[in-house]
Amino acid sequence: MSSEKEPLFSAKNLKLITTPLGAQNPITIQVLGICSALAVTVKLEPAIVLSISVMFVTVFSNLIISLLRNTIPSRIRIIVQLVVVASLVIIVDQVLKAFAYEVSLQLSVFVGLIITNCIIMGRLEAFALGNRPWPSVLDGIGNGAGYGFILVIVAFFRELLGTGSLTLPGLGAVQIVPDIFYELGYANNGFMILPPMALVVVGIIIWIQRSRNKDLIES
Repeated sequence: MSSEKEPLFSAKNLKLITTPLGAQNPITIQVLGICSALAVTVKLEPAIVLSISVMFVTVFSNLIISLLRNTIPSRIRIIVQLVVVASLVIIVDQVLKAFAYEVSLQLSVFVGLIITNCIIMGRLEAFALGNRPWPSVLDGIGNGAGYGFILVIVAFFRELLGTGSLTLPGLGAVQIVPDIFYELGYANNGFMILPPMALVVVGIIIWIQRSRNKDLIES
C-alpha cells in the first residue's frame, strides 16, 4: 500500500532521472550507444535532434513494455520489445522527414539504428519489464537525457572548435568566434571535425568525470 501512495517525484523516483546524468551515465560509465555519439556529433543540430529522438523512443518504449509486462510471454519478450521500439522509430523517422528533412538527411541511417541502441534495449530488459509505468517513464527520461547530454557536449566542442560556429535548430549556422579573433591569427582546428576527435572528446569527458568522482575509478 505504501508504494501506491509514494509521491510521483519522491527522492527515489528523482534518482531515476538524475543518476543517469552522472554516476550511471549510459555513455561515459556504461559505454552504451557510443557509436552514434561518435558519428553524429560533427554539428550541434543533428546531435540535439537525435538526442530528442532517442529520449522519445526510450520513454515511450519503457512505458509500453511496463504496461504489457505481465502479459508478455518471457520466450518472446525480445521480439515484442523490438516491435515496440521499431514502431516508435518509424514514427520518429516520418516526423523528421516531414518537419526536419535536412536534419533527417544528416542523421541518415542513425535514426533507423535507434532500434538497435543498447541503451533502449537495456532499459527495457533491466527496468521496464520489472517496474510500473511511472518509474519506467522516469527511467526513460533519465537515460535519454544522460545520452543526449553527452552528445550535445561533444557536438558543441567539436563544431565550435572545428568551425567557429554552432548549427542550431531553426537558426542554421551561427558564428560564435568573432571575426577579430581570426584577424589576430586564430584558426579553426580542422581535426575536431574528423571522426577520431569524437572519441577523444568522449575520453576527456570520462577522465574529468572519473577524476571528480573517485568512486567511479573502481567501477
